[in-house]
Amino acid sequence: MHRIFTAIIIAVLCISCTAVSENTPTEQRTLRVCSYNIHHGQGMDGKLDLERIAAVIAKAEPDVVALQEVDQNCTRTGGRDLAKELGELLGMQHRFGKAMDFQGGGYGVAVLSKLPIVGQVRHVLPKGDEPRCALEVKVRFEGWDAPLSFVSVHNSWRREDVRVRQVKALLEALADNTNPTILAGDFNATPGSESMKLFEAAQWRILDEGGKKTCPSVEPRTEIDFFVTRGLPEASIEHDVIEEKVASDHRPIHAVFTFPPTKQ
Repeated sequence: MHRIFTAIIIAVLCISCTAVSENTPTEQRTLRVCSYNIHHGQGMDGKLDLERIAAVIAKAEPDVVALQEVDQNCTRTGGRDLAKELGELLGMQHRFGKAMDFQGGGYGVAVLSKLPIVGQVRHVLPKGDEPRCALEVKVRFEGWDAPLSFVSVHNSWRREDVRVRQVKALLEALADNTNPTILAGDFNATPGSESMKLFEAAQWRILDEGGKKTCPSVEPRTEIDFFVTRGLPEASIEHDVIEEKVASDHRPIHAVFTFPPTKQ
């Protein structure tokens, strides 16, 4: 009888422990993102210095990085693959999206990632002063069933009507995405402009906490670099500009998303 009673007690304790384990929150998780228009690696001092660019990015300790104005095998940058080199310097995977042929190579946008990459899509955008594209890279983030779509964006710099067409095209391209998505990059448009209002009208969130001026880097006067999100779980967000004056003609932006513990 004593043995039976003991076995029942042990069974009850095991069930209780299992129930507690199943309802115990996991630790909070953080996602660190960065976006940088690198001006093909050339700084305001005229020097091409990828190590300097990498050091600036490293300050943000990012999981994923969106890059704009990236050369691949172009004459002006000595035939170097800038995304590949920056990825190697930072210990990250790289993906390049060519917007146009240029000087014997390609010019466009890129994504660097420490997170596992599970897919990529190059979205061609309407042409303005030059061809443009957005690069969507899908990565695995621990604890999420669906991948995160991280999209490097670089819109036209001359005309707002072109930017409006480019945003409309990008929104249409991403319309069927049901997974969490972050757009990151140089939108070449200020808060409240017609092209940026399109995101808000489509229920996207623009991270804009009091105006984060990024360009020109020496003494920023305009806010044109943004993170725009949709479908992310609730999170606390820290968002700022890295105060770097020389490495590029833009200052980079970074954000930290802290997601609360989830029950397993």
